[in-house]
Amino acid sequence: MSVITPNQFKRGAKIELDGEPYAVVEYLHIKCGRGGANVRTKVKSLRTGAVIERTFKSDEKIKQPDFEEKEMQYLYNDGEKFYFMDNESYEQIEIPTDSVGDNSLFMPENIHVGVQIFNGQPIGIDLPNFVELEVVETDPGLKGDTVSGGSKPATVSTGGTVNVPLFINIGDVLKIDTREQTYMERVRTAR
Repeated sequence: MSVITPNQFKRGAKIELDGEPYAVVEYLHIKCGRGGANVRTKVKSLRTGAVIERTFKSDEKIKQPDFEEKEMQYLYNDGEKFYFMDNESYEQIEIPTDSVGDNSLFMPENIHVGVQIFNGQPIGIDLPNFVELEVVETDPGLKGDTVSGGSKPATVSTGGTVNVPLFINIGDVLKIDTREQTYMERVRTAR
């Protein structure tokens, strides 16, 4: 059994509360005047999708769920469920859209992901830390336009949106950090 303290929380961290697996959606460290710090969190049930708020003491030990993780290939989705194939047995499984969540915004077809299985049921996925996706929509950047902080929104081929530098154009391929859902670098320019 592994444990984690709230000081180690990051977006997407998996914890177990009352025997149920949860993923950290948001967290905020709060320093009290004299006492220790607290961590206020929003956590999402990996089984039901319900989001609850919980406050933890910063030194509290929290159990991590005992997952079995299998590498699987993402095949397609039909709007209600996502379909994955086990790379060893070629068996297909389906995971409800709620369990996949925001990961779908940066998950191209045929990508290999880690599927978490808890008590025999698939309940969530872990994307690779970085993916390469093509920009399908963005405004043209204007030279010298630094009023907006030198960035603009860009939509990638999977439907996700990230803020990118002004020099990014439609057709460019970007490296995206899936953990923070942020732009890392331009891999290839549009042809």
